[in-house]
Amino acid sequence: MIERDLEHLARDCCELARVAGAAIMRVYAGEFAVEEKSDHSPLTAADLAAHRAILAGLQALAPEIPVLSEESGEQMAWSVRRTWDRYFLVDPLDGTREFVKRNGEFTVNIALIEGHAPALGVVHAPALGETYWAWSGGHAHFEAKSQSGHLRTRARATPLVVAGSRSHGDPRMAAALDKLGPHQLLPLGSSLKFCRAARAQVDLYVRYGPTSEWDTAAGQCVLEQAGGAVRRMDGSPLGYNTKDSLLNPDFLACGDASVDWAGILRGAAHG
Repeated sequence: MIERDLEHLARDCCELARVAGAAIMRVYAGEFAVEEKSDHSPLTAADLAAHRAILAGLQALAPEIPVLSEESGEQMAWSVRRTWDRYFLVDPLDGTREFVKRNGEFTVNIALIEGHAPALGVVHAPALGETYWAWSGGHAHFEAKSQSGHLRTRARATPLVVAGSRSHGDPRMAAALDKLGPHQLLPLGSSLKFCRAARAQVDLYVRYGPTSEWDTAAGQCVLEQAGGAVRRMDGSPLGYNTKDSLLNPDFLACGDASVDWAGILRGAAHG
């Protein structure tokens, strides 16, 4: 898809994410039940309302492009997915645990995957009034309550600001932090970790433990187009739709892509 078409589609997806965000906030304003899915993750009426809004919107915008959403129920078989050159990858409510805790750190994630990489990404945080979007070749952008503009990551800071999951701990994280030297740990929920790095407020996000492809794709696009990178722990790019499983490997997301963060975390000398 050419850059001009991606730009128009990105802006349309921003509006769609805001519609889904409004549906989420209507549930957030009242009392709601919390169910448990088969993988023991929580599910609320807000997840489903956002899913329905996004699915209807994407089918109206681009009916020829398949949609893979966390809340699609039974997921599309790998034998079908492997034939897709382009598809939307959606997490209607990323950070349901944060939604349940009512701390505001949840997002709507919409990405377009082309050639195993995110070509478009929209991250909307309805409780915070923040929207981030990017497309391949088009830089990264944001709108907040009192600010808007282009996003650009920063050079490695001292001390480092390291984002970590607010609700998913892993014992390997402590060892990783020791290798990084002086740092400030900033717990954050959802795809906001990618967005804070794109906004030059965070240097590094290290993730050990399970995440799914819909958790990362939109935020990855925003961060990469702002000048950062998202890499597996061997230093290779984090890719999409390359296997049957939709789970990601361990990965890191960084603002300063010139630093060999993967090497540092493997125990190499600080670079």
